[in-house]
Amino acid sequence: MSRAAVAGAHRVVVKVGSSSLTSLEHGLDTDRLRALVDVLAGLRAAGREVVLVSSGAIGTGLAPLGITGRPRDLATAQAAASVGQLRLMAAYAEAFTAHGATVGQVLLTADDLTRRGHYRNARQTVDRLLALGVVPVVNENDTVATEEIRFGDNDRLAALVAHLAVADALVLLSDIDAVYDGDPREGAASRIDTVSDPAELASVVLGSASRNGVGTGGMATKVEAAFIAARAGVPVVVTSTAQAGAALAGEQVGTLFPAHGRRPSARQFWLRYASRPRGQVLLDAGAVAAVRDRGASLLAAGITGVAGDFLADDPVELVGPDGVVVARGLVSYDARELPALLGRKTAELDPEHRREVVHRDEMVLVRTRAGA
Repeated sequence: MSRAAVAGAHRVVVKVGSSSLTSLEHGLDTDRLRALVDVLAGLRAAGREVVLVSSGAIGTGLAPLGITGRPRDLATAQAAASVGQLRLMAAYAEAFTAHGATVGQVLLTADDLTRRGHYRNARQTVDRLLALGVVPVVNENDTVATEEIRFGDNDRLAALVAHLAVADALVLLSDIDAVYDGDPREGAASRIDTVSDPAELASVVLGSASRNGVGTGGMATKVEAAFIAARAGVPVVVTSTAQAGAALAGEQVGTLFPAHGRRPSARQFWLRYASRPRGQVLLDAGAVAAVRDRGASLLAAGITGVAGDFLADDPVELVGPDGVVVARGLVSYDARELPALLGRKTAELDPEHRREVVHRDEMVLVRTRAGA
């Protein structure tokens, strides 16, 4: 059913990795790029909408700069991205123009999606581009992103964009045609057709890097991104760029991650997957039970401590006495205000401090250990 859902998806996010478009020896492979564009243009001709998340800016910029290996320092990588992004977009513009399509560049940093206002603006921009018949080409803004605000790979970015764009399907493309139960380069390995739960991959060792030297992700990052999107109601296919057309047609290629659960609201999804916690609020056992089991708002009476220097409306983690993060939410007070309120019942507080510390509508439950 989910492969049929991919074939019938009206709005599709397609992510292509650096290893599918570039190499250290030759830079950008325009033949491969045009072949992918031909597939995507076919979707548009059939009345479907496409958002393309494309890696490759750094790999495209290396050859013109005479650099023979992937840069190890951030400044050189940013310089290569500056040169390569221009060439990459020019190649996309030329290829799509041959099909009568216009492309628009959307460069994002993690900071653009971890800040709620920026997230909303990015969503509106992508939606408007699609409404105007433009193909948005999204990439991480490598020219300005620092190590602290990087996505780390464009697979996670693609999963976030799939929700941001309200996509009906996500296809993650690389030089590997599926998820396997072993390394196909080292012996017998079988393609995994469908993955519905992370537990199904518990015994599978996933690769973490591309072997041609230009990629930053690997199968592990694709699987992680696929689960993020699938949990948000978006079916995902992980396959090779050569099989993009078959995957988008719903054929039995690659590995399918079926959608499950209802699509969360933009705010819930942002809180869970895109927000960057600015601090922690420490809860007693009673508050943990109220938040986790009864779906209650967090009140001052159940708070035992505060960590971090956050402001009102910043995202924070709610941490139980065992160190486990039970929820993430938008806090109603600055960190400096909370110590005077800790452990006090609402009736004991001044009127201006009687509102919830974190309202249930501004909270999502999570299950991770603090600091993990």
